Amino acid sequence: MGQTTTNVSSSSSSTRSLGRTAGRPASLTTSLLDRLTALISNPSGQAVKIIAPFSGEAIVELPQCTADDVLSAASEAREAQLDWARMDVRSRAGVFLRLHDLVFANSETLMDLIQAENGKARRDAFLEVADIANTCRYYARKAPGLLDPNSRRGLIPMLTSVTELHHPKGLVTIISPWNYPLSLGAGDTIPALLAGNAVIQKPDNQTALTTLFMLELMTQAGLPAGVWQVVTGRGSAIGDTLLDVADYVMFTGSTESGRHIAAEAGRRLVDCSAELGGKNPVLILDDANLDRAVEGAVRACFSSSGQLCISGERMYVADAIWDRFVPRFVDAVKALRIGGSYDFEHNMGSLTSESQLRTVETHVEDAVSKGAKVLAGGKARPDLGPFFYEPTVLSDVEESMTCFAEETFGPVVSLYRFKTDDEAIAAANDTTYGLNSSVWSSSPTRGRAVAARLKTGTVNVNEAYAAAWGSIDAPMGGMGASGIGRRHGEGGLLKYTESQTVAYQRMMNLAPPLGLGDEAFAKVMSAALKVMKKAGLS
Repeated sequence: MGQTTTNVSSSSSSTRSLGRTAGRPASLTTSLLDRLTALISNPSGQAVKIIAPFSGEAIVELPQCTADDVLSAASEAREAQLDWARMDVRSRAGVFLRLHDLVFANSETLMDLIQAENGKARRDAFLEVADIANTCRYYARKAPGLLDPNSRRGLIPMLTSVTELHHPKGLVTIISPWNYPLSLGAGDTIPALLAGNAVIQKPDNQTALTTLFMLELMTQAGLPAGVWQVVTGRGSAIGDTLLDVADYVMFTGSTESGRHIAAEAGRRLVDCSAELGGKNPVLILDDANLDRAVEGAVRACFSSSGQLCISGERMYVADAIWDRFVPRFVDAVKALRIGGSYDFEHNMGSLTSESQLRTVETHVEDAVSKGAKVLAGGKARPDLGPFFYEPTVLSDVEESMTCFAEETFGPVVSLYRFKTDDEAIAAANDTTYGLNSSVWSSSPTRGRAVAARLKTGTVNVNEAYAAAWGSIDAPMGGMGASGIGRRHGEGGLLKYTESQTVAYQRMMNLAPPLGLGDEAFAKVMSAALKVMKKAGLS
C-alpha cells in the first residue's frame, strides 16, 4: 500500500511566473482591479479578501452587497430591461458577435484572471476562453430564428392561423460557481440576455473578477447599462433576496443548494434550471484503443484539477485489458506536470481553496485507512503552493469508503474491474447522480449502444467530456441528483422565454353556424376530423 510520487516541475519556475505582487500576474494591475470592483452593483457591505490559490497571497479586497443592494440592482435591471427587450433580436445578437471578437482580443487577460482566481492550469483556462467565444457565436447566429414569430398548424386548415411568440421572462437570476469562472460566469448569461431579459448575477466571491471583466467587455460590445447587474456576497446573506426578485433562476452548484433553490422557486411558481453534482463514470471497454483511452482518461479525471462537474471520478476497466491499460494510465498520471504558472508549462494546477483541499485529503485518507491502494499521487504538495494536491489514482475502493459514492470534486479517481458490458453499465448507473459519462471502444456500434444505456445527461464516446459539452447545438444537463433542466441547444435559449400562442380565426366561429344544431355540428366536425386523418394532416 505504498504511495508513489507524481512528477512535478520545479517550484522555482512557478515563483518566477507568479511574481510577488499579491500573487497575481502583471496584467492584473491595481487600475484594472479597481475598475472591475467598481462594476459591482452598489455594494454597501464589508469587503472580503480574495486570495490566489497558487500562492495564498491576496488578489483583491472584494466589496460585498447586502439584501438592500440586491433589491436596488433588481430595480435598475427591470427598468433597463424594457428598452433592451424592445430592441430587435438581430441588434441584440450583434452585441454578442462583437463580444466574440473582444473575448479573443482579451484572451491573455482572461486566462490570467481565471488562473489567479481559480488556480487551474493555463490550458484549462484557454478552453474556457474558446468555450465562451463558441457560445457567443452559436447563440448570436441561432437567436433570430428561434425568437422570431413562428407559424404553427391551426385547428382548421386555412381558417385557423396560429403564431408562436417568445417573450422574455423579465429578470433572470443567475448564481454561478467558482470552478469555471468564465464558462459558467458568462455562458448562461449570454442566452438569457439574448432572449431579451435583464440578468442579476451572483458569481462566487472567489471568481467574481472574471465575471466582472466579462461585464466590462460586454459593455464595450454594446450592452446597454443596467441590463446585466453583478452583485457579490455570500449565499447566506443575499441568496434568498436573489430568489425573491427572480422571474427565472439558473443555478450551478451543489445538489444540496440546488434542492433548496428548486423548492423556493416552486413556492413562488418561478421556473428554474440547475446543474448540480456528479460522480461521473469512465468505461474502458476491452476493445478500446489504448493510446486514445489513456490520454482521454487522464483528461477526463484531472482537467481543472478535477474540479469539473463533468470530470470522471469512477473508472471501470475491462478485466481483459486491465494489465495493459492500468500501468499505462498510472504512468501517464505520474508524468503530469503540476504547478502554478501563468503559462502553458504545467498540465495541472492547484485546487482553489483550503476547503477543497481538506475534502480531497479526507476522502483519500479515509479510503487508504480502509484498505484502498494508492497507485499514483495521494498527498498534498505544500512545496508548490497552499492548495496543491497530486493527481491520485486509487484501486480496491469499496462501498464503505467515502469516495466510493460521494463526489470528491478533486484530482482523485478510483479504478474498478469488470468482465461484461452489462456489469460495467450496472455499476456505472448505481448512483443517485447522472451528469456525464465517458465510453471508450473501437467499435462505433458497441460504443453507442453502451452509451444509450447509461443514465447521464451527456455521454461521450471516445472522448472525455469536451465533445458533448462543446457541441452547443445539443442540450447539456443532469439526471437524478445531478440537476433539472438543460443548458445549450435551442432549449438553452428558449427556457428564458415565455411561449405565447396567438390563434386568429378566419371567416367562421368555432361554434355551430346559424341554423345548425349542436348535434348536427358534432357530426359535421367528426366527419371533418376523420378526413383530416385520412389526408395525413396532424
